[in-house]
Amino acid sequence: MGRRAIRLVVFSDDWGRHPSSCQHLVRALLDTNYSCCGSGECGSCRSYRALWVNTIGTRRPGLSLADLSRAAGKLRGWAGGPNWSQADGAGLPEGLTVINPKMWPGFRRPSQRWFNAQSIEGAVQGALGPRVEGEERIALTTLPITADLVGRLDVDRWVYYCVDDFSVWPGLDGGVMQSMERELVASVDQVVAVSQTLQARIARMGKTAGLMTHGIDVGHWACRYDCVDRPDWWPDVTGPVALFWGLIDRRLDVQWCRALSESLGRQGGRLILAGPEQDPDAALHGLESTVLPGAVPYAELPGMAALADVLVMPYADAAVTRAMQPLKLKEYLATDRPVVVRDLPATSGWGDSCDVVGGGEEFARVCLARARSGLTPTQRLARERRLGGESWSEKSRQMAELWTEPVNTPMKSVA
Repeated sequence: MGRRAIRLVVFSDDWGRHPSSCQHLVRALLDTNYSCCGSGECGSCRSYRALWVNTIGTRRPGLSLADLSRAAGKLRGWAGGPNWSQADGAGLPEGLTVINPKMWPGFRRPSQRWFNAQSIEGAVQGALGPRVEGEERIALTTLPITADLVGRLDVDRWVYYCVDDFSVWPGLDGGVMQSMERELVASVDQVVAVSQTLQARIARMGKTAGLMTHGIDVGHWACRYDCVDRPDWWPDVTGPVALFWGLIDRRLDVQWCRALSESLGRQGGRLILAGPEQDPDAALHGLESTVLPGAVPYAELPGMAALADVLVMPYADAAVTRAMQPLKLKEYLATDRPVVVRDLPATSGWGDSCDVVGGGEEFARVCLARARSGLTPTQRLARERRLGGESWSEKSRQMAELWTEPVNTPMKSVA
């Protein structure tokens, strides 16, 4: 019967900007080119190519250095025209092409939506070109702003990979995102969500979503303290160091960060909040005993974890954090560091592998205790048990199996 040739058209965050779940998933699909029998003759074996479409969000850009830098990057990407592409570039997996369609930074007005749909459609169709004989095309999107593209592209099915509730995301045009997501959910062939919370949200829109949680590359996070070169900015202290990595924005609880940094400071330690900033609470920069080094390469995160005494997630208890499924939770747990997180829907079930707390003072106290005691044997065993079988290769295989379902039928759930 032969190997099935599948061309993915992916709409998500900018490729390479930060290691998102969708990037991990697509990279794994391209790396493994999933084969169920090994011979390529059974009809279920698959070979993949992917067209990754960088887009623009609905957050109005400001005048911060980060916003200006990203805007400059977008302009450079657009300079070659709507069909500018990057194939076989540095760091790109084999079989991946990245394009940057010109877009208006907003979707509030019909004219803006029309322009963006026209521009993206032209860029995608031009980059796809004519079909290879027997090729199946699947559009995979994590973004509600693609609602106007369903039915306009030469693809065989649309899949919404729901990774967040963008309607409550800080700084985004929530009303527009909510409206476009409802349109998207109603028109796609299948939906898969990364958490039960998001599954329930999709159900309220009248659609059944399959469940597929985030994966993890366990080998990437194996790192010993004695093999690490300390970054130049790493604090030279004698006390404990607590580390958070990720987007620095208004999802972080300033009061929790203050309580922890003050407690660490009294012990001669520091709180490190590492990652790109996106309109965070200005009070974070005023916290004593806190270091904000900015964006850090993904490859350096395991070494930073090895240098730290405890890994933390001081998120606020808000609509956006109750809906999210933070990829960093499994990344944290794949290290040998103790982990302390806030009690949220995404973390409440992981109490056997880390410390889940509900109050700011308790958070600071438990962080200091874990920084001294380290990871417990019970937590280590629980992590090994729960992260087994959670690789991105396994998740890509599960997603590939979900795509064998006929269109317009509910996806099966896989944890």
